[in-house]
Amino acid sequence: MQYDILIVGAGLFGATIAEHEHRRGRRVLVIDKRDHIGGNVYTEDVEGIQVHRYGAHIFHTNDRRVWEYVNRFAEFNRYTNSPVANFHGKLYSLPFNMYTFNAMWGVVTPQEAAEKIRQQREAAGITEPKNLEEQAISLVGTDIYETLVKGYTEKQWGRPCTELPAFIIRRLPVRLTFDNNYFNARYQGIPIGGYTKLVENMLSGVEVRLKTDYFADRNAWNALAPRIVYTGSVDAYFDFCFGELGYRSVRFETEVLDTPNYQGNAVVNYTDRETPYTRIIEHKWFDPVETEKTVISREYSHEWKPGEEPYYPINDDRNNALYRKYRALADAEPKVLFGGRLGEYRYYDMDAVIARALDMAEALEKETEV
Repeated sequence: MQYDILIVGAGLFGATIAEHEHRRGRRVLVIDKRDHIGGNVYTEDVEGIQVHRYGAHIFHTNDRRVWEYVNRFAEFNRYTNSPVANFHGKLYSLPFNMYTFNAMWGVVTPQEAAEKIRQQREAAGITEPKNLEEQAISLVGTDIYETLVKGYTEKQWGRPCTELPAFIIRRLPVRLTFDNNYFNARYQGIPIGGYTKLVENMLSGVEVRLKTDYFADRNAWNALAPRIVYTGSVDAYFDFCFGELGYRSVRFETEVLDTPNYQGNAVVNYTDRETPYTRIIEHKWFDPVETEKTVISREYSHEWKPGEEPYYPINDDRNNALYRKYRALADAEPKVLFGGRLGEYRYYDMDAVIARALDMAEALEKETEV
């Protein structure tokens, strides 16, 4: 065997394990079917602007271990996520805070806002939320749900809010203050120069082969190393023997515009049902640069089909039951470790991906020490 470990996928999960194993002197090979490293956090230079090709990625964490780890490979700026909601041309602050409540109801004190939410929650008769709609109304009231949550969420997931689980929106930030920071994380920012530079530094000295399909000759790849870390779709690994897991996918329309400032903010969500896209990203505001042009991306959410990029696992009863069957097969694979968003069929924030990969890398280290 030519390597100690083969890693399938050059995204954050695979790069973290590759960096850890390479640092301890192990022979590491990383392969990826794409023509670039970084997975979905890949950024590319367009007109001097770092464009997030697969959608906006904002690093945020309360995990000091993870924050110190990523800062070894990149300098982060002080970007604060403060998205704006556009409903038929009227703008509201996200997260939901006193600016939002003032624009919606004209209230000016936290007490007035809290009372308005309480009245609408009681009028809806919700005591124990059973779905996303009831959860949202219990958090922010009927008016804000109908204006800023319902249309956006149903476009995002392709289903009525009454058919979506409540947990999707439980972490929705609601504040009776004028704090526009969407995340409650202690650490937040975006790597200066883009995520690709971050992952390049993580993979420094590691052998990486791009445009390489693991499934084209799986047996040959498996013969190269005694341990494999697989970060692709778990159902694809087992040839979809139980059927395909469900995902939502995203289509991007990206344009270079001859203006230095299109919308004045990195993220604007379009929360009405009539607008076909969910949001517009203006990439230059993630890592601000002085340019005469700008780059925007409109995002269209749709049901995933084979051949497309799977983005968001649909964690409903049907898919969760299906995943449990695949998980049992994965646990029985003697030399393969499954990890990441696709390998574990769960949505991960970036910091959670890295934390999980670091834990797996440490377990691998103990395993080889025995």
